[in-house]
Amino acid sequence: MQKPLKLHLDEADRQALLERSRSGTAQARSVLRARIVLSRAEGLTKAQTARLLGVSEVTVQKWTNRYRASGLAGLPDKRGRGRKPSIPESAKQRIVEEAMRPPRGRTRHSTRSMAKLAGVSQHTVRLIWNKNEIKPHLTRTFKVSTDPHYPAKFWDITGLYLNPPENAVVFCCDEKTQCQALERTQPCLPLGIGHVRTKTHDYFRHGTTTLFAALDYATGKVVHDCRARHTHREWLAFLKLIDRSTPAGLEIHVVADNYATHKHAAVRKWLARHSRFHMHFTPTSSSWMNLVERFFLEITRDCIRDGSFGSTKELEAKIAEYIAAHNETPKRFSWHAEGLDILRKINPARRALGLPPHPLVPPCATEGDQNGKVICNSVD
Repeated sequence: MQKPLKLHLDEADRQALLERSRSGTAQARSVLRARIVLSRAEGLTKAQTARLLGVSEVTVQKWTNRYRASGLAGLPDKRGRGRKPSIPESAKQRIVEEAMRPPRGRTRHSTRSMAKLAGVSQHTVRLIWNKNEIKPHLTRTFKVSTDPHYPAKFWDITGLYLNPPENAVVFCCDEKTQCQALERTQPCLPLGIGHVRTKTHDYFRHGTTTLFAALDYATGKVVHDCRARHTHREWLAFLKLIDRSTPAGLEIHVVADNYATHKHAAVRKWLARHSRFHMHFTPTSSSWMNLVERFFLEITRDCIRDGSFGSTKELEAKIAEYIAAHNETPKRFSWHAEGLDILRKINPARRALGLPPHPLVPPCATEGDQNGKVICNSVD
């Protein structure tokens, strides 16, 4: 029969072990080791402690000896515990470097192709890529404008949003072309409890229409028109619609892109006769500066993309219905980003592509006015 071998604990160690044994956040192995030492300190034998805590006598003896030799410092795991890595650093480095060089005939490596190349498991490749934040399966798009007049156009529109002119209305205008009137071959099944809304994958084409839209920056209301074509004649007719819809006495600032029809000779001639119109053209490849694009996203998602239309007239009627409801409770899209903050994000990409960075000072700014809240003369 085993003789009890009572450990002698000082009061500080006893309190520390008691706190650890009752902790709800400490690791399970730390709690177990504290309970082993406390049990032996109370006079229990190895066998009694093992039965009480559900462990082997070898385990009890191990942590009893550890505490007797080093006190509380002997209870944590020693450095180097556990299985040693079996993959050499050179193999890990290869897995990282080869991820940047896709295999022949492919655009990227997969975890399986890399595992085959490196002679390791797919799981190992995933762990190494995750640790180094390598994500070959993801691609992000970007576009850096090469417009030679970018700074002037950028500060012009940024200033227009951040400091709108008085006694004037700002319209963000554009065309949404190729709005297709697609009719599903069978009726869609509606959304239900436990049932996702469904639609057939095939459809009949009934033509397209072009949505002309002008978003009032101050109120969020939309002036629109739908036409079969989108030449300079339709654009000019839309400008006349804006003119009729805007109270007399207000200046009209139009934000538009560099589409050729917006700068047609007939359009320029008409604008010259209507001096209250002021055109502000976004830099090339910078449609994100035109806030009407945000409205186009919503009408596409909420009205056009998932609809089923028997004709272009039916599609145009649904668009008109959607915009009428929008104008009853309009949502205003506000521009908050300062010009300097935007350019500080664009310039690193330009440097990476070997392009000169844009100046951080508006070309028309006066002393002390360098925060983008200015309106520059528009550059066509």
